[in-house]
Amino acid sequence: MQLASIFGKYHVAFQAKYSSRLLPGHLRAIEAIRCCRTPKAGQLLVQCTGCGYATERPRSCGHRSCPQCQNHETSLWLDRQQAKLLPVDYFMTTFTLPYELRFLAWDNQTLVYNLLFACASSTMKDFGSNPSNLGADIGMTVVLHTHNRRLDHHPHVHIVVPGGGVDRAKKQWKKKKSKYLFNEFALAKVFRARFLEALTKAGLSLPRAVPRKWVVHCTCAGKGLSALKYLSRYLYRGVIGENSIVSNQDGKITFKYVESRTGKSLYRTIKGRDFLWLVLQHVLPKGFRRVRDYGFLHGKAKKLLSLVQLILQVLIQACAPRPRPAFQCPVCQAPMKILAIGRSLCSSA
Repeated sequence: MQLASIFGKYHVAFQAKYSSRLLPGHLRAIEAIRCCRTPKAGQLLVQCTGCGYATERPRSCGHRSCPQCQNHETSLWLDRQQAKLLPVDYFMTTFTLPYELRFLAWDNQTLVYNLLFACASSTMKDFGSNPSNLGADIGMTVVLHTHNRRLDHHPHVHIVVPGGGVDRAKKQWKKKKSKYLFNEFALAKVFRARFLEALTKAGLSLPRAVPRKWVVHCTCAGKGLSALKYLSRYLYRGVIGENSIVSNQDGKITFKYVESRTGKSLYRTIKGRDFLWLVLQHVLPKGFRRVRDYGFLHGKAKKLLSLVQLILQVLIQACAPRPRPAFQCPVCQAPMKILAIGRSLCSSA
C-alpha cells in the first residue's frame, strides 16, 4: 500500500485539520512523495545494454522521508559503518527527552535537536575519559529518532559505542573488559543537568514541571552490526515502510509495529488524515543531519581509526564502490543504461 496514494485520498481532510501546523519542510515532503515515480517527477530515457530496447521510466523523488527512495544511500551508509567496525563488544545507549520537553522541541526543532546531540555525546565522552569507567577517548555513532514505534513524537538519540577507547597519554588501546558500559542513572543525571543548562543559555523558557528523573538505557549490542542495521531503517526512507501499512478502509489506516518490550506485532488504527500527520511530524528541518560520528569514528579521524584497526589486527579489505542498482530490461532482463533525464515538475526535496 503506497503512501502516495494515501496522501492523494486524504489530502483534503488532512489540509483542513493540519494546515496551520505545517512547516515548509512538511510541504516539500508532501509534494515529493505525491510526485515520486510519476511523470511529474520527470522521466528517464533508458536503453537495454543487451537487446537495445528503449523506454521511459519515471524518476524517484529522492526525498529522505519517502519510503520508496534512498535505499541505495542506506546501503552506502551501512558499508561505511561496516568498514569502521572493530573486533570488540559494542554498546547502544539511548538518551530520551521527557514528555514535558517535547512541545519545546517541536517549536524549536533545529536548536533543541542540536543540543540533544551535543549534550548526549559530551556526556558519553566524559564518562569514557573518566579513569573509574574507562579512562580513554571513545568513538560514537549517534542517530536521532523523533518517533516511537507507534509513530508518536518521541525525540531521542541512539548512540552506538565500541567497547574501548584510545588512551592518548599512554598511546594505547584500552578495551572494556565487561558487558557493562556506564551506569544508566549517573548518565541520566549528568545529561539532565547539561541539557537544561544548555536550554537556559539558549534563551528558551523551561516548562514548570520538568521531571527530576530522566531515562537513559545502556545495553550490550554484540558486535555492533545488528544495532547499525536497526538504526539504518529510518535514516533515509522515512519513519514507516509501506509494507507496515496493512489496511485502508472506512477512512481509517491500520499499520503494524513491533512492541519493544514483548517483541510482538501490534496494530494501530487511526483516521487517514491523522495518520498522515503522524508521518509528517517526523520530517526534519532541511539540511539537518540525523546521524553524526564522534571521537575516533569521526570523518576527520581516519588516521587514528586506521591505527586502532592496526593495533586490533583488523583485516581491512579493499571494497569496490557499491554500484547504483540499474533498471532491468523487461524483454531480456539485461541491465539498462540511462540516456537522458527529463525535467521535473515538482520542486526540489
